[in-house]
Amino acid sequence: MRRDSIFYKLFQQSPTLLFELLANPPANAEAYRFDSVAVKEPKFEIDGVFLPPEQESPGVVYFCEVQFQKDEKLYERVFAESHLYFYRNRDRFSDWQAVIIYPSRSIEQSDIHPNRTLLNGEQVHRIYLDELGDIRSVPLWVAAMVLTTVKEEEAPQEARYLLSRTRTELSPSGSRAIIEIVITIMAYRFEQLSRAEVEAMLDMTLKETRVYREIKEEGRQEGREEGRQEGREEGRQEEAVNFVTRQLTKTFGELSQEVRSLISGLPLPMLEELGEALLDFTSVADLQAWLDERLL
Repeated sequence: MRRDSIFYKLFQQSPTLLFELLANPPANAEAYRFDSVAVKEPKFEIDGVFLPPEQESPGVVYFCEVQFQKDEKLYERVFAESHLYFYRNRDRFSDWQAVIIYPSRSIEQSDIHPNRTLLNGEQVHRIYLDELGDIRSVPLWVAAMVLTTVKEEEAPQEARYLLSRTRTELSPSGSRAIIEIVITIMAYRFEQLSRAEVEAMLDMTLKETRVYREIKEEGRQEGREEGRQEGREEGRQEEAVNFVTRQLTKTFGELSQEVRSLISGLPLPMLEELGEALLDFTSVADLQAWLDERLL
């Protein structure tokens, strides 16, 4: 699973996590609600929005973007979405802020000149996780986020350290949120492992942990959806093979087994291309030349 998905899951569990990264968080940070919103005409889907409590309206809305892959138009998109949403909800909010979270500076958009005014102002905050400090020296909430960037071979050890440190530094009620965050990160990062393997990795029992059950159910739902999608793709593939084979047989007679096997192995886009190209074929030699050109 992509790491930005991990963060949005974390923000759903603990919206105040975002404000741990800011030098001047809002005084009512604990009252904010994390959500995703849609902006119509044009259609935008904004994954990370932190909404102030409605009873204190108008308040400040925070937009969050977690970016673990290079995107050379990221700022243009984020600012377009944010400005449009703020414009459509101007009566509800008094101001806006944007937080962009990167694993490192190397992932940031290369050409930032067109956005220099916003990026150098007070409304946009760029966070580079690898510059926050060593995972063992930063505050627990920040350390949990840094855990997402630790090398895979080091992650189990650092996760166990954070769990131990959490039990030492926080009360049982206060430690639960951090423990669930660590479990969430590790379950997503090692989603191929069984529950027993993850338990052994973290040296704790997960069977009755709510967040772990939710993650596994989410994984099963994604697996079912991927299976349905694969089934639809296979169906379209089979239909395309049958269509192309029928058309060629009508035109040139029975095809050789070798040619049939080549056609059956073509990916769907190439089958669709062949379905158009065969209209111009005058002999089996044309078909063979078309196949040779693309498969050799």
